[in-house]
Amino acid sequence: MDTIANRLAAVRAAMHAQQLAALLVPRADEYLGEYLPERNERLRWLSGFGGSAGLAIVLPDKAAIFVDGRYTVQVRQQTPATLFEYHHLIEEPHAAWLADRLPAGARVGHDPRLHTAAWHKTTAATLARRGVQLVALDDNLVDSCWHDRPPAPVEPALLLDSELTGRSSADKRREIATQLGSQAADAALIFAPDSVAWLLNLRGHDVPHLPLVLAHALLHADGRLEVFTDPRKLPAGFAVHAGEGVGVLSADALDTALARLAGKRVLLDPETTNAWCRLRLEAHGAEVVEAPDPVLLPKACKNAAEIAGMRAAHRRDAIAMVRFLAWLDAEVDAGRLHDEAVLAERLHALRAGGERFHDLSFDTISAAGANAALCHYRHSDSTPGRLTMDSVYLVDSGAQYLDGTTDITRTVAIGDPGAEVRRLATLVMKGHIALARARFPEGTTGSQLDVLARQFLWRQGFDYDHGTGHGVGCFLSVHEGPQRIGKAGNAVALRPGMVLSDEPGYYREGAFGIRHENLVLVTAAATPAGGERPMFGFEALTLVPFDRRLLDAALLTESETAWLDEYHRLVRETIGPLLEGTDRHWLERATRALR
Repeated sequence: MDTIANRLAAVRAAMHAQQLAALLVPRADEYLGEYLPERNERLRWLSGFGGSAGLAIVLPDKAAIFVDGRYTVQVRQQTPATLFEYHHLIEEPHAAWLADRLPAGARVGHDPRLHTAAWHKTTAATLARRGVQLVALDDNLVDSCWHDRPPAPVEPALLLDSELTGRSSADKRREIATQLGSQAADAALIFAPDSVAWLLNLRGHDVPHLPLVLAHALLHADGRLEVFTDPRKLPAGFAVHAGEGVGVLSADALDTALARLAGKRVLLDPETTNAWCRLRLEAHGAEVVEAPDPVLLPKACKNAAEIAGMRAAHRRDAIAMVRFLAWLDAEVDAGRLHDEAVLAERLHALRAGGERFHDLSFDTISAAGANAALCHYRHSDSTPGRLTMDSVYLVDSGAQYLDGTTDITRTVAIGDPGAEVRRLATLVMKGHIALARARFPEGTTGSQLDVLARQFLWRQGFDYDHGTGHGVGCFLSVHEGPQRIGKAGNAVALRPGMVLSDEPGYYREGAFGIRHENLVLVTAAATPAGGERPMFGFEALTLVPFDRRLLDAALLTESETAWLDEYHRLVRETIGPLLEGTDRHWLERATRALR
């Protein structure tokens, strides 16, 4: 039987053949995306761990798996402790951990296609200080042992017209090419598939929940674009859609194209591009210019058509969410306590019936009771839990519509969860409101705003181990950079048109979890009379009530209560006319004034 133990044994045999003292297996693929096609889930195949971030280190006599704070519970449920040690990805950096355990002269194997250029540089330096060599492998050792690896996807892509994108591909390429000229670069490697998708007004089916075509591109300073992907994925009409100056080559042709850049200055983002590309460019004699992906900021700052699409998508999404929450309350009142899978399927069906629905934007986190304490819980990983009275249900979900991407978390009271849960849910809500109400000048970054959402939890000795906000694409990645809100430093200032999440939370292992999440749009805000600087603020895109039953009104200030009541009024007036019957009555009750 093909067990995890057998897989480890096969990988160790392949390591021995190449005289490797260790092998690094990250949760990543050649495109470095968060979501992977089944054929690229190498870490899950090797360890059983199905989270979105992690890395395994295989040694001849032991193995270790490193995950961040979101997955410390999940990894213990999925990865056998008899075969793997558990370590914290942030608190115990894996390169230092490995360097402490290997003798000088040891060889550490890795697939350079699965790691960023920045990671390669720092990891090689860390190991070299102990005399350990980081070895780039020509072939992936996991792939050589994975004999029933799924095939690559080849479903045709979608071509988006200017009604949805607001700009033609040719216009976008001209803008970015002009920027390359100002940086004295001859070309830029557009490595991230979502950057390629935005640049070409192209969407695909290669990755679960992300409408991407797995592709890289080379943009030249004269505006020419070379796209590297499986040509079978590009539908009829692509050439006319993309415009002149776009060539399509197979993915295998990338190295040959990089060789033609010998002596040229090539812009490369070390945070998003894999190490293999940098190593090949340097081997071919190109001059690598480290700079952020030039597509990131134009993609992050949505234009008027994209903003209109996001607003429309969120209105449709709100209809599905309200219908789901109304149904859920009715089922609980009738004594029908469903399991997490039934609940997720019901919500999926309601969304799928909406106009322009394409897919979910990620696997729905449908978490009852104690399962809500796992930030990225998946009910499909084991027997789905069932709702129980006097507890909470957390549902973090979203959808991909042809005109926008949604992501929302609501925590729902199932019966009376008790005063302690209400206290903590209110502290989380106070943080959500503080961030939603923020006013900030040009140049402000998300890391400067993060404390607004955490302050009330911190005062009581609590915190949460995830970021407060991530960027969101428009019919693209639900986790989009470069903007974010979190403790970690981030030099990217928030700009009008950016979309982010506002999602503080609190999690008590084995008991419950709470998260309140809206998506917000950065907009220009009115400068108060006498003020000297223009201000930015946030507009709520998500239009779904928060569960008032989880809030202790006595802990909210007058201004916080006014914000919540105004938000609920906006929800009622915007979404109410789009609903009928019991759904509309439920919305009216759910959006009543708090006091």
